Amino acid sequence: MQKNQKIPFLRIGLGILFFILILGPILILLSRAVYSNGQLNLTQSFTVLLDSENVNTIANSLLLGFLVVVVSTILAFPIAFLLAKTEFSKHRWLDIILMVPFMTPPYIASMGWILFMQKRGLLQQLIPQITGSHRWFFSLAGLVIVMTFSNFPFMVNMMREALSNVPHSLEESAAVFGAPLHQRIKKILFPLIRANYAIAALLIFVRTISEYGAPATIGARFGFEVFTTSIHRNATVAPVSFENASILSILLMVICFLVWWVQSKITRKSQYNLVGSRSNRTGTMKLSLIKKLFSWIYLLIIFLVSIGIPYFSVIMTSLIKRRGRGLQSGNFTMDHYIHLFTDNQRALNALGNSFVLATVSACLCVLIGTLLVTVIRKKEKRMDYILEFTALIPQMLPGIVIVLGLMIFWNTVYQTLPVYNTMGMLLITYVALFIPYTINYVNSAYNQIGENIVEAGKIYGASTLQIFIRIHLPLLARSIILAWMMSFIIGLRELVGSSMVSPPGQYVISTFIMRESEQGSVSIGMAMATITVVLTILILLVLYQLIHRLKNE
Repeated sequence: MQKNQKIPFLRIGLGILFFILILGPILILLSRAVYSNGQLNLTQSFTVLLDSENVNTIANSLLLGFLVVVVSTILAFPIAFLLAKTEFSKHRWLDIILMVPFMTPPYIASMGWILFMQKRGLLQQLIPQITGSHRWFFSLAGLVIVMTFSNFPFMVNMMREALSNVPHSLEESAAVFGAPLHQRIKKILFPLIRANYAIAALLIFVRTISEYGAPATIGARFGFEVFTTSIHRNATVAPVSFENASILSILLMVICFLVWWVQSKITRKSQYNLVGSRSNRTGTMKLSLIKKLFSWIYLLIIFLVSIGIPYFSVIMTSLIKRRGRGLQSGNFTMDHYIHLFTDNQRALNALGNSFVLATVSACLCVLIGTLLVTVIRKKEKRMDYILEFTALIPQMLPGIVIVLGLMIFWNTVYQTLPVYNTMGMLLITYVALFIPYTINYVNSAYNQIGENIVEAGKIYGASTLQIFIRIHLPLLARSIILAWMMSFIIGLRELVGSSMVSPPGQYVISTFIMRESEQGSVSIGMAMATITVVLTILILLVLYQLIHRLKNE
């Protein structure tokens, strides 16, 4: 009886919490978009959407998403094929390198590209004969290239997993009947991996139209407005228009939900059960010396461009004493790093704020997310499905939509709960954005725990709390640490939420980097960016070792 009383109480408590965190802000965002002066006014919404500036913004966003998907496909498929079907699959270190551009904050990568490609930038200093690189880079083509290099590793991973599951016997049979490699790819491999490709392509499309960092840094240079930059401008730059921002956010939300729906339809219609089939033997293709050489050259070029250029630019700029002298001997110094940790109070505050917010928000996400999954994992009531769907909404929507909803929601209740314009507002934003990571990881771990071990605990008289602490928690530990790691790392360099809801005069790492770059102190900003990337890598390595140790115990 006591257990039955506790569980409904927990469900109600979690329902109230997720209404405040996610559902309430989304509903108030919707009301701002369709209501005017307390009355339903769809005419105003359509008028805003049909404004020539907004029509251009919508077209830009959709075109950008489409082009990034196309270029990502062209770059990713050869790499995925090499890592899945050839002897390159034994080089596991390539997986780590592939994750570097994916884990690099897009705004930092974009700044690195700008420093490299701009007029009298690092490229023109290294090769003075190249004088017009900045003209084509600050265009749609340049933006597509930068965003592609941030997203293509995601497609590589999904395509590689799909290709790895295609039985080698199917390719052997086609080869026996004389089918050349390109025909085997077209007739056998692509039909079998079509569903995975559709998922990857649609996810990259959503990521692209949801991205703020690259369009805000590169797109702003040539007046290329997209959903996220327009929403950000309407919500933060005078004259502020929450109505216009809300209408654009709702349209962006509808597009994202439509993409998820299309993805689910394609997945259901194009699914092939390859794992566990009778002919599931997989194998690797041995490449000739020439093919292997060209493959290494291709990988080297991709890695040099996607990782080498932005990292080289960021690190070199952080070490340059005087930007006017460029990459000259004697023009390098560590003073910018020393300045960050000695007489730059704003930088120290930004580092401190980011670490505190990332740590506290990651802990709260793990605590709330684990509690939610533990309570609803058996899906005993309809409310459990509603709770899970609500908690996962931030995973389906662009972060800027959630942030705008939170801004309007907490601004509306400011007289009752004065959280808006405080550091508490940033903490709430981080928790709302990152909690899906914990839910996904813990849910996956719970699915691997057999009920027999729980029943054994009950037979020996263990209470629900004892079963959780002595049985579930040790088995969930690895997934909880992974969830904490993801939440902490992303929280450490989060940009869009921090730039929209940070209190006046308060900075975190991302807003400090952006401010220093805008104010002309680029070397200071890049020094902070370098520290951020190094810290991210070190934390990843430490947590990887910890997880590896837990796995082997």
